[in-house]
Amino acid sequence: MLDCIQSLDASVEASIIKKEVYVKAGIIAGALLCLSCNVSSAADWWPAKVYNQGDGAQASFDYVPLDKAEKKWNICVLFPHVKDSMWVAAAYGAVGEAKRLGVKLTLLQAGGYENLPKQISQFDDCVAAKSDAIITGAISEAGMAKKFEEGLAKNIPQIMLINPVADAPVTAKVSVDYPVLGSLAANYILKNYTGKEISVSAFPGPQGSGWAEGFYKGFEETLTGSSAKIVDTKWGDTGVAVQLKLVEDSLETYPDVSVLWGAPPAVEAAVGAVDNAGLSGKVDLVSSYENQAMLDLLQKGDVKAFPTLAPVLEARIAIDTAVRALEGKEFHKAVMIVPEMLSKDNVDKTNLDNVFAPRDWQPVYSVD
Repeated sequence: MLDCIQSLDASVEASIIKKEVYVKAGIIAGALLCLSCNVSSAADWWPAKVYNQGDGAQASFDYVPLDKAEKKWNICVLFPHVKDSMWVAAAYGAVGEAKRLGVKLTLLQAGGYENLPKQISQFDDCVAAKSDAIITGAISEAGMAKKFEEGLAKNIPQIMLINPVADAPVTAKVSVDYPVLGSLAANYILKNYTGKEISVSAFPGPQGSGWAEGFYKGFEETLTGSSAKIVDTKWGDTGVAVQLKLVEDSLETYPDVSVLWGAPPAVEAAVGAVDNAGLSGKVDLVSSYENQAMLDLLQKGDVKAFPTLAPVLEARIAIDTAVRALEGKEFHKAVMIVPEMLSKDNVDKTNLDNVFAPRDWQPVYSVD
């Protein structure tokens, strides 16, 4: 099957999109996500501006999905967790697009980035269930690489979603340039602290995930040589309780910090931690990406800004890409979302349909 797949480029790593282009511009206790829940048809989400990292093109193009799948393909989706609204938004996008295209979808979540063995087991469950394609938000590229190879050997297209996969062989990727998002946040800080000395505490996320290191790389490189200095960096799982302990420890050691930057759970935890430390109004909070809590806190003024992953859009494109691969139709091997830096100044002017799930949308879990 995979031999007949047409792609726009065979090299995923070739000609990486330059950062400045963006800056400027379970079955087993994981539970299933039912397609019977009320989900909007997502009929008008296209055309969507994206980059194709695989062909080396610098310009964006309009992504337009298929009208309908040729048959009711069985697609299995693996997420690290659904503990925050970012992955819930991705679930919303995947479910809606599966319904629109007329394919079957099963989604399994591992419960957290510490649960790599569970995601491996869930991958095996997808294969055993004779899934036609597997879409993975990988807990770890190194940990899942062998599974991707096994899937490809069985002619099961392997689509990577959101979390970066640099070297493992896959059919296609739908993601965003994480160093670019880190750079966007760093540039926001520099722009808003012109001429001032600023100390920053960083909470990128779980070390070994790939995406956390990507965020941090762009963030650190952009601040290097500037008036901003990273005084503390703490890594940890993206649970609010885990991040709260890290933030509290950091604030105790560095009470004079000016900005706290990190993953949404860290920033969410920091709101209360900063207040409890008597530092309200003295520490600014900037997130490395979005979730519903970040949007709410941005609108309240507790969070200054965040760049967008657009997980709804990423998931929609991943489902469409899987169907294209299965049907031997042309597809892009490395779709990259064009991020945007949101602050209180522009959030009300931004279309958030591809960024957040509706506030009243809740995944419905059951055993199939």
